[in-house]
Amino acid sequence: MPYQHNAPFRADVVGSYLRPAELKAARADFEAGRIDAEALKAVEDRCITDLVAKQKAAGLHVITDGEFRRSYWHLDFMWGLQGVERRTAAQGYMFHDEETRADTAVITGHIGGEHHPFVEHFRFVKQFEDGNTIARQTIPAPIQLYSEITLDRAAGQVESLRAVYPDDDRLKADIAAAYRQVLADLYAAGCRNVQFDDCTWGIYCDTDFVAKTGMSAVDLEQVSRLGVELNNMAIEGKPEDLVITTHVCRGNYHSTYAFEGGYAPVAPYLFADENVAAYYLEFDDDRSGDFEPLRHVSGDKKVVLGLITSKRPELEDPERIKARIAEAARYVPLERLCLSTQCGFASTEEGNKLTEDQQWAKIALVRSIARDVWGED
Repeated sequence: MPYQHNAPFRADVVGSYLRPAELKAARADFEAGRIDAEALKAVEDRCITDLVAKQKAAGLHVITDGEFRRSYWHLDFMWGLQGVERRTAAQGYMFHDEETRADTAVITGHIGGEHHPFVEHFRFVKQFEDGNTIARQTIPAPIQLYSEITLDRAAGQVESLRAVYPDDDRLKADIAAAYRQVLADLYAAGCRNVQFDDCTWGIYCDTDFVAKTGMSAVDLEQVSRLGVELNNMAIEGKPEDLVITTHVCRGNYHSTYAFEGGYAPVAPYLFADENVAAYYLEFDDDRSGDFEPLRHVSGDKKVVLGLITSKRPELEDPERIKARIAEAARYVPLERLCLSTQCGFASTEEGNKLTEDQQWAKIALVRSIARDVWGED
């Protein structure tokens, strides 16, 4: 019998894990043409099977493929849609201490979500569900796709977009329809938990985002309402038992970050109006601000507090984390709060600067604190 509960869980994770050396070597061999796709898949299957066993041994109620079949948390999904091509950007994303690899997504035709490869990726993980675990599929939020394809990161990117979509109304409609197709196919494959990963809100939380991104100054309310509108369009009509949550991030690459600033600028829109079941929010350091914006969380939606950093190996003081949970409970009742790592351990295949043992120690800490606070994990 499958597990009878669904996300979020008192002790939770964001979903990506450090890639093992065998997998990194296989991906490098594939890119160099030394092995074919079938050989790479065999290594991925073996590493994911091992990862699922480790997640279960760690006592987690959620299992993922660790994003082991991807290079990036977001771009691989985009490249799997019809009408979207992989291109080399003029430069990588600029983070606090370094620059990422230079890749982007360019629109070359009408966007569609049929036969997305992530559906087969999910089916592989689904087979490992048991009476204690549920499989999760993580994908970038719809507004994240919109943001990527409307930026001017590669030669001819905007021109190619506007040749297909002269106006944004059809663009938004096609993005939402493509996501609804992917969600329907995931549901048919047995998926009941999808997580939208979304960095767009982290950008607008940063008071210096114009200088950091090269973007133009924007009307904050306008872009926030756009984000909520597009994400909700994709969710509209979902099955009742499909739980969709979202993770908000300020960048996670090789233990560094891209943006900083509290949630206050976007909270009246994101927390009040986005139709998700829960928010996974990073709160691991001062970059995320205080908990006061949580007062905007509407209805019975839950908040997963990302108080345990995935960027550094040092373990947090459990008593300090418990005190911070109590502080957050001033704005959202304790029964609607959960605990997780602040982000994934490897949003890209490079991974953060921890060892696998340190990664699992972080997860063990999340579980221990969750049991102390809620009497369950």
